[in-house]
Order: sequence, then structure tokens, then C-alpha cells
Amino acid sequence: MYNLYNEYMSNANNFDKRNLNDMQFSLLNKENPYFNYYIIKKGDNLFKISRQYNVNPDLLAQLNGLKKDDYIYENQQIVVPKEGVDIYITKEGDTLREVSKGMNAKLNLLLYQNPNLYLQSDQIIIYKEK
Repeated sequence: MYNLYNEYMSNANNFDKRNLNDMQFSLLNKENPYFNYYIIKKGDNLFKISRQYNVNPDLLAQLNGLKKDDYIYENQQIVVPKEGVDIYITKEGDTLREVSKGMNAKLNLLLYQNPNLYLQSDQIIIYKEK
């Protein structure tokens, strides 16, 4: 399932690749309209970063394949949702209609912004009102 690029990115960013899915890997080191990239500075922690960007700390950890209390390293790169972007991480049993309604999202725009929806557990779904 994971290719050489994914292997490289997991090693470069101190990620345990077993905790990341393909969507999370695809977010790393690419221009993305939905995420900013943040380089960890000395003294940073996920809670502090989540406050700075107004993001739920649990979501920030999950987006980056981390647990909320995991140690983060100086110069490590993480993704942070851009302002105005809603994120939902799927759970077992989710339906597209429920996700769309829960995110207050237009179904056709949700599908356009997430072309590979499988509704498996732990899939990242993004939505940005245009």
C-alpha cells in the first residue's frame, strides 16, 4: 500500500507509517488549497499550535498521525488546516449523506473536493465553502 515516497516521508518526519493513511501522506510537501505546513519550533507542542491556528488539538494530532501527547521534534513538519476549511475524520458506519449534513456541506462540492471517498474509518474529508 505504501510506496517509496511514503516510506521516505515517514522517515523524514519521524512518523510511524502504520498510523498514517494514503490521504495523510498525500498532504505532505505538496501545495494544497486546504492545508498549511508548519515547521515545529523549539518549545512548541500540539496544544499551543492548535490554539494559534484555532484547530482542535485532537484533530491536529490525528491529521498528522500523532497522539495528542506525542512528542514533536524541532524542525518536524506538520499540516494545519487553512482558515475556513472544515475537516472531518470518518468513523465506521458513516454515510456520505450524514457526513455532508454534519459538516453543513453541499454534497456536490464535498464530492468535488474529495474525489476518492471510500468512507472507511479514519479517512480525512475536507470541505471549504467556495
